[in-house]
Order: sequence, then C-alpha cells, then structure tokens
Amino acid sequence: MGGAVSAGEDNDELIDNLKEAQYIRSDLVERAFRAIDRADYYLEEFRDSAYKDLAWRHGNIHLSAPCIYSEVMEALDLEPGLSFLNLGSGTGYLSTMVGLILEIETHQTRQHSSSLQLSNFGPFGVNHGVELHQDVIEYAYQKLEFFIKTSDSFDRFEFCEPCFVKGNCMEIAPECSQYDRVYCGAGVQREQEDYMKNLLKVGGILVLPLEEKLTKITRTGYNNWETKKIIAVSFAPLVLPKHRDNSKPKAVPLPAMFEVRTLQDLARISIRLTLKRTVAGPGPLPRRRLTHSGEQLRRRRAQQRGSALLSNRYIFMSRLIPGPMDDNNNRSGTDTEEEEEEEEEGNCRVLGGPEEEEEQGEERREGGALLHEAPVNLLRERILALPLPEPLKMYLLHYREK
Repeated sequence: MGGAVSAGEDNDELIDNLKEAQYIRSDLVERAFRAIDRADYYLEEFRDSAYKDLAWRHGNIHLSAPCIYSEVMEALDLEPGLSFLNLGSGTGYLSTMVGLILEIETHQTRQHSSSLQLSNFGPFGVNHGVELHQDVIEYAYQKLEFFIKTSDSFDRFEFCEPCFVKGNCMEIAPECSQYDRVYCGAGVQREQEDYMKNLLKVGGILVLPLEEKLTKITRTGYNNWETKKIIAVSFAPLVLPKHRDNSKPKAVPLPAMFEVRTLQDLARISIRLTLKRTVAGPGPLPRRRLTHSGEQLRRRRAQQRGSALLSNRYIFMSRLIPGPMDDNNNRSGTDTEEEEEEEEEGNCRVLGGPEEEEEQGEERREGGALLHEAPVNLLRERILALPLPEPLKMYLLHYREK
C-alpha cells in the first residue's frame, strides 16, 4: 500500500507532500515526522527509495508506506503522558515518532515554574513494542541508538524511549496492564478483534488493519466501542502462534507499565530542562517555513534546481578561463585551496540577489549546490561546553557506552 504521494528528494520534501495531500493534518504529527529522517531506518543500499510513498521490506525488516504511518499517527490522537503499545514494532520508526509526542510538551508545561520539584518531571509516557523476530529487535535498537546519538532533533524534544520485547503479540500475558493507545502493524481478522480490544483501557484508541481497512476503534465504556474506517490497506496477516499437541503456550510478558526513575535520571532531566529554558526558547522544535500552496512549492523547487544547475555551469566555465601566470607557469596568488573556495562562493553570490537570498532563508550555496543549513543545536553545545568530565557530558546527552 502506498504511492498516493509523489516522491520527495529528502525527508522534509516527503513531509511537505504528505501535508499537501492531507495525510498529515496536525502540527504535533508534523513535528514528529520532521524530527526523524525516514532514510535512517533503511539499509544503506536502499536509502535512495526512502522518500517514496511505498512500503519497503528486506527479509524480516519492514516499513509501511509514509501515507499509512501518517494516517496511523493522526488516528492515534497522541498526547503527553499516555501509554502506547505497538504490536509488530518492527524497525522502531513508528515507536520513536510516538515517543517524541508522549513527552513532547513536558518542558513547555513546566517552563514557568521557578523551582525544580519532583512534580516537574512529568507526565511520563509509556512506550512498549512487541516484535516476533529477534533480528528485527536488534535492528530497532541499533536505529534507536543512532537516533539518540546523532539526531539534533532528539535534544529538542522530551523523549519517551521505546522498549521492545520478543514474542508473538497474540500471546501477551493476560495479567498485563491495558494501554491508552494500541497499534497493530499486521492484518487482523474478525476473530482476533476482541483480543485486540481487550488490550485497551476505557477511553483508549486501537488502530489496526481490520479486514483490509485501516480502522480506528475507541473504547467508550467497559463494553462500548466506536468504530471508524479510515482507508483501504493491504497488510501481511498476523502470524498466529503454533503449538505442539498438549504444549502450554508461552505468554509474552510486557515491561512494567511505570518504573520508578533513578536519582541519576531525575538529575539528568532536571539539568536538561534548566538548560532548555535558557537556550531552546518556548518551542521544542523550530518548524520549517512552508509555502502556502502546492503550486508555489513546486515553482520554488523548480527555481532552486535551475539555480543549482546554472551555478554549477557558471563555476565550471570560470575554471576553463586561465588566470594570470607567473614565471613558473603557476597561477599567481590563486593556487591555495582557500582562495579557490572563496572564488566559488563569490561566483555563487553573483547569481543570487538579495531577494533570492531572503526567500531561501536558511538555505545556502556550497560548490554551486543548494543546501539546507541545519539549525544550531544550542542545548547540545551548552552541555558540551560545561566544565564537566566527558563521561558526565555524554550521560547528559543520553549517550550510553556498552
């Protein structure tokens, strides 16, 4: 399922297309999608396909199409402090986006408080996943660690880190707690629907592909439900448990719903919140400026691509024109790499006037190509500048040495 949205050249362009097609409709979901580069969850040799609106599978590793994830995120109606269960958690891409929302506003709601009391360290969400294949769980944890260690977006959010367990989602221990939000990433038939519903708290929301339709089920009472069909989908069916005769099924134990935070974790949260209030501003993530219509967006991209080609061509032609030569047949005063770089930058500036530079905002030209300037991660810079031992700095940045 997928292909409803045109391919993007990068993650932001993919999100722009999803917004234009009305798959992403809320600011909260948009911020989560922009914070995580979908390509980071692909194997390196397949990254070129990451921004197409198509599902991807390689062995046991699977990602649904971006338009499906968009509809799922919108249907879940996520907010800070909720508990979330992902059945068939896969690469952890969806669980990581959900984790950014479950605690996304924690520091905002507390930023006007003058004291740092324990009540400032919440609400904390719960983010659990069940995955059938051990190799996929290991892959998901690798991608989670990469996100935490490398993504600037990570420091702009409070993060409810996902926890994955191995097992068949149809064998969850009956004594396990119920959740506020549940998503199933495999095709469900009518006979499995009640099992899924029982994983929900009253007031909770279940999103699942039920008989070829992505479906949102809200538990409005102990025995009352509201069902809404969203879009037609095609998912691989649930893998049902297989038991030998007279064998007892092995129940899948889920992690504890709420764990007491260690004093170290509480101290880290307190320090990060204090630094965020002084350097990060009121919002968790600066939003990318968007044009107001699809036609403007397409026109601007066409202009940018044309400018990049023209700039490259201009620089190429300028290099064909020989400069002044000295007695040793070397270019006089222009043979250093720094001066060549300055010349290239000057050539680029000739092509773009003040109006063009203002329109591009944070974009810049380098070597004739248009690039996006990444926003400075002030929180990370502040932590790295603290007069503290390096292991403590890494701990404040959530880095974990194995």
